[in-house]
Amino acid sequence: MGVIVPLFFHLIQILLLSISGAVLGSLDETLINQLLSSAQQDKDWLVSIRRQIHENPELKFEEHNTSALIRRELDKLGISYTYPVAKTGIVAHIGSGSRPVVALRADMDALPLQVELVEWEHKSKIDGKMHACGHDVHTTILLGAAKLLHQRKDMLKGTVRLLFQPAEEGGAGASYMVKEGGLGDSEAIFAVHVDDGIPTGSIASISGPMLAAVSMFQVKIEGQGGHAAAPHATVDPIVAASFTVLALQQLISRETDPIQSQVLSVTYLRGGTALNVVPSYVEFGGTLRSLTTEGLNQLQKRLKEVVKGQAAVHRCNAYVDMKEEEFPPIPAVTNDESLHLHVKRVGGLMLGPENVRLAEKVMAGDDFAFYQEMIPGVELSIGIRNEEKGSIHWPHSPHFFVDEDVLPIGAALEASLAEIYLNEHQRLVVQ
Repeated sequence: MGVIVPLFFHLIQILLLSISGAVLGSLDETLINQLLSSAQQDKDWLVSIRRQIHENPELKFEEHNTSALIRRELDKLGISYTYPVAKTGIVAHIGSGSRPVVALRADMDALPLQVELVEWEHKSKIDGKMHACGHDVHTTILLGAAKLLHQRKDMLKGTVRLLFQPAEEGGAGASYMVKEGGLGDSEAIFAVHVDDGIPTGSIASISGPMLAAVSMFQVKIEGQGGHAAAPHATVDPIVAASFTVLALQQLISRETDPIQSQVLSVTYLRGGTALNVVPSYVEFGGTLRSLTTEGLNQLQKRLKEVVKGQAAVHRCNAYVDMKEEEFPPIPAVTNDESLHLHVKRVGGLMLGPENVRLAEKVMAGDDFAFYQEMIPGVELSIGIRNEEKGSIHWPHSPHFFVDEDVLPIGAALEASLAEIYLNEHQRLVVQ
């Protein structure tokens, strides 16, 4: 009898938890459906906002008009915000003002592409600039989520911070947002990024490493120029540079664990112009990438050692510039496991489990990683692929085009991720 009674109560507890979980799941599904329905009603507004931003792209830390448009819309909605943060950034606040606090982030900047090669009414009006990475979509989605959450502000069991961030493309804008207090008391953060590899109406997420830590480098090898007919009277930087580039390739093939993902790419080499003259110097440069921040740090260290050593062997001097002012290094995007499971559950309820995929690891980078160094976070992919509409091209392509059906889906998804997170963690706070 002494064993049966505790067992009975344990079974009752399991049954109650199961019932409670089913009820909460049903409530979450109802909430998600309401948000998705509201977002679909806002589609014309979302499309209009996105097209305004797309037509007027602005580069890193120059997003003045984009920022002004966002502030106008927030003012119309009656949403309070802090401005400026990180020069052109905005942090909006919705909810009770108390904990728990969850953050949503969107990047605002465009790319320096010479011309948009998509012929449509709303193509870029600014020569040399284009929203070819979907940041106009990310910003619009976050504005849509802001509207949805504000409509339910009195029901939010905590606070949502919305980070409209500048300078993701090479400016490490996220690091400035962090330094200037953009996260506040946030304990978790989510972001979406458009993905041409999966169809509209689907998402992809993964726990652990997802995007690479990234840095750039530039090398100058100095020798002594002279006439090519008398190479013995020169110190040839071309030979030194050639051996150096080949030696650098061994850092991946002979020093990196094959299980680890790392990239060292030399993307240009230039030196001299005459056919009969050995130049006095050669320059080359490229990028380093690793799925771990520690791996990137090691690559940077060994690059400097190899360049200096190879130059010395060939009687040359070498100078290495990691270009940190122009292209600040960024850490690896590493998604939190529990938040990844949250994304899978909420995404499955909204889109169906069959439309929630496992994201692929990619050696591109994203400064969202700076937020993840401070608090747990997930950057997830949201599908835009639609062959009929021509939404099939990679980001950073002048042919990049977006299926705008993603806008209400993304807005509802972000709002759902935030509100359900608050509901779940408010219960933990109360307990």
